[in-house]
Amino acid sequence: MTTDSFLQPPLLTRLLAAERVLVAGAGGGHDVYAGLPIALALRAAGREVHLANLSFTHLHGLDGSAWAGPHLARITPDTRSADRQFPERSLARWLRDHQLPDTVWAFPPTGVQTLRAAYRALVDLLGIDAILLVDGGTDILMRGDEAGLGTPEEDMASLAAVAGLKEVPQRLVACLGFGIDAHHGVSHSLVLENLAALQREGGYLGAFSVPPDSPEAALYLDAVARARDERPEHASIVQGSVAAALRGEFGDVRFTERTGDSPLFVNPLMTLYFGVTVEALAARHLYLDRLEGTTTTREIASVIADFREDLPRPRPPRAFPH
Repeated sequence: MTTDSFLQPPLLTRLLAAERVLVAGAGGGHDVYAGLPIALALRAAGREVHLANLSFTHLHGLDGSAWAGPHLARITPDTRSADRQFPERSLARWLRDHQLPDTVWAFPPTGVQTLRAAYRALVDLLGIDAILLVDGGTDILMRGDEAGLGTPEEDMASLAAVAGLKEVPQRLVACLGFGIDAHHGVSHSLVLENLAALQREGGYLGAFSVPPDSPEAALYLDAVARARDERPEHASIVQGSVAAALRGEFGDVRFTERTGDSPLFVNPLMTLYFGVTVEALAARHLYLDRLEGTTTTREIASVIADFREDLPRPRPPRAFPH
């Protein structure tokens, strides 16, 4: 049982009580990068930290030696792939260059049952006693009845998979990049409403920012820049926005051609982590239990579509009153 202190964010209190932490990107793409500042800080504090990510890379084209089990690949700096978009390998190479443990575990997109089995295999292999799911953006906090859900399939697969790992003492979620999901239809007033409900139920673990002058911020900025330079055509809009906010940039910042003519609103709130418990987030969710039997992302998308079809009326977006 952990005791929260005013001097330390409750999310970090729980992670520091663990010995072996798995920091895992929940929504695919570059989400694992959103957990890098926390992972580096925990490692500096003497914890054993491992990185993983739900991958958008075509992992099934990897050599058989890369597979540690069904739906679980071990990515190293030297992993070979014909896929040019490979954030996990980019991160592994960056880790090696900084003399850090350079394995990044990867899960292919799949359903809840298969993803949970892969997580369980990794937990057993590494002796994990805490899992931190990290989301670039905040759409993992959507409970299902909002007018816009962002891109929920991968986030909900990860949340449901880890919610079923009751043998792991600490299961937590951290979101970095508040406001970024607006271009995917997320109302951030509803994000705050959801966080307030979680706070009433004891599942909200507060918010804290990445200190811009910290070693973790400098390393995060370097890792994001390295990934962007390696594959500029696949530069992460989410991580690029957070990085720009960390540098003190504001407004419609242009750091990649991928944003096109879409206006951005880079601002200091993007550097905030919002922490919640997996248990509380899963308990409030409205269709998560319907995902239990899924084995493919197509099934997840179908379940979400059916749930949305039956909604009498979604919660409408709300404007900030300030």
